[in-house]
Amino acid sequence: MQTQAAAEYESNPFSAGNESITVLLSRVNTGDPQAFTNLVPLIYKDLHRIAEGYLRHELSGHTLQATALIHELYLRVASDQALTYRSRGHFFALAARTMRRILVDHARARNAAKRGAALKVSLDESLESAQPRDRMLVLLDDALNELAKQDEGQAQLIEMRFFGKMTAEDIANSLDIPVHVVRRELRRAQAWLRREMGA
Repeated sequence: MQTQAAAEYESNPFSAGNESITVLLSRVNTGDPQAFTNLVPLIYKDLHRIAEGYLRHELSGHTLQATALIHELYLRVASDQALTYRSRGHFFALAARTMRRILVDHARARNAAKRGAALKVSLDESLESAQPRDRMLVLLDDALNELAKQDEGQAQLIEMRFFGKMTAEDIANSLDIPVHVVRRELRRAQAWLRREMGA
């Protein structure tokens, strides 16, 4: 039988069940070994959507699938005792970043023997193309890392919007900031990335 929280979550996964997720994250922070296991079913669909968002930018023959990417995420997050989560939005931002790291690690490993000339790409190609190459993912990762040095918040918004496929409203709700601020900062971040990747 479906609980009320589960029914609410089905209808609106980004806002429903917020209290349960927040409580579980608090328990994870205190070292409760069961809390993360209990948390995963509540957030699995969101994690799967983020994973699919990332994999949409990968080659069709990528060795990782969404489920495998989530499992790798679970292993990394569950084993990192130093991680603490300030909020639900903070958790999803860290999850998106960890997934990006997993994919970039795979891309760098595949590219290790394929050193070549630098590839010039546009932001639109790197974020929206259905089949960008590993090198493109690595270049985008490098650019996002540079952006994070200047403005970590903007880099986080890019991760959540373009890789996590979250709307500006979803991001605003998750991070508890006004939606107009999200849109403004996304525009600034995109403009910076276009300049950086076009250089």
